[in-house]
Amino acid sequence: MSRVVLDTNVYISALLFGGLPGSVLDLAILGAFTLILSPALLDELDEKLRAKFEMTMEDTAFLRARLETLGEIVEPGEVLKVIVDDPDDNRVLECAVKGKADLIVSGDRHLLKLGMYRGIKIVTVRQFMESVEGSPNE
Repeated sequence: MSRVVLDTNVYISALLFGGLPGSVLDLAILGAFTLILSPALLDELDEKLRAKFEMTMEDTAFLRARLETLGEIVEPGEVLKVIVDDPDDNRVLECAVKGKADLIVSGDRHLLKLGMYRGIKIVTVRQFMESVEGSPNE
């Protein structure tokens, strides 16, 4: 089973707008892949949902608890400084490395520009869904 890290922008799009990101999150809920999370990514998601989208602490706490039950939580020990323009993106890489992820799914241009990091492929939501839809398990 694939091990996948979803960038916080994928969660935000999934939770607030649905669409393809929502389908990715649905697949995680169904157990189609192993979702890899870290406290730093969950903190960032919580912060952005409250600051930019005015979600309540209760709602973000509920979402966080739900995501923690869906995925495998890892504590990255390595601090990466790969992406200088947006240091928060390094938290995604740290989570993926520690969690031995196969894929990172992101809409972030800095991460997508890398394409791959330490053998971990970085793809868009659409690329991820196309790979799932084209898999022989369907």
